[in-house]
Amino acid sequence: MADDLVFYTNPMSRGRIVRWMLEEVGQPYRAEILDYGTTMKAAAYLAINPMGKVPTLRHGDTVVTEVAAICAYLADVFPDAGLAPPPGDRARGAYYRWLFFAAGPLEAAVSNQALGFTVPAGRERMMGYGCYADVMNAVERAVSQGDFLAGDRFSAADVYLGSHLGFGMQFGTIEKKPAFEAYWARLAARPAAVRARQIDDALIAEAEKAKRG
Repeated sequence: MADDLVFYTNPMSRGRIVRWMLEEVGQPYRAEILDYGTTMKAAAYLAINPMGKVPTLRHGDTVVTEVAAICAYLADVFPDAGLAPPPGDRARGAYYRWLFFAAGPLEAAVSNQALGFTVPAGRERMMGYGCYADVMNAVERAVSQGDFLAGDRFSAADVYLGSHLGFGMQFGTIEKKPAFEAYWARLAARPAAVRARQIDDALIAEAEKAKRG
C-alpha cells in the first residue's frame, strides 16, 4: 500500500525509541531488522539511508531518519494518537523545546561525558550544551515540574527525552537522580512502552539463540 509504514531497525539501537513511538501511534507497521556491518551497509539500504545506520522510517514515498525527527513526524502525521499538542496550543512550545533539547544538548553532553571529554573551563560558549552539569540540571528541573514535559499530557517529547534518561541510567552514563527515576518509572509502565520492550527483547533473545546454534 502507498501509505505503508516500514521501520528499519536493530533491537540493540536507538530504534527501540522509534519502536515505542510506533506502538504509541497504534498504526500497522512492518519492521525490517538489519544487522550492523552487513545489511545495514548494503547497497539496498544505503539507497534509503546513505548513513547506513538505523533507525529509518519509510512512509509511502517519504523517508525520515534521526530519531527525534521520526518521533515528531509520526506525532504530526497521526494526530489522533494525541502525541503532540495541537497547533496553536501553547504547550507546543514546551513540546518542541524538550524534544530538540534531548536531540541536541542532552545527547551531545551525555555522549561526550561517556567518552571522557570534559569542556575546558572558560570554553563552554563554544559548545551548544555548555557543560554536562548544566544540561543535567535543566533536565532535572524539567521533569520535576509535572508528570510530563508538555503540560499535563504525554507526548513524543516524553518518548524521546525519557528514553535517553532510561538508557543513560541503565548503562551508567546518567546519574540515577530521584526525579529522573520517578519520571522514567511513569513512562516505562505505559502499555506501549512495555510492548515495545517485549518485542525488541524477544528479537535479541532470538539472535542470541541463533548464534549458539
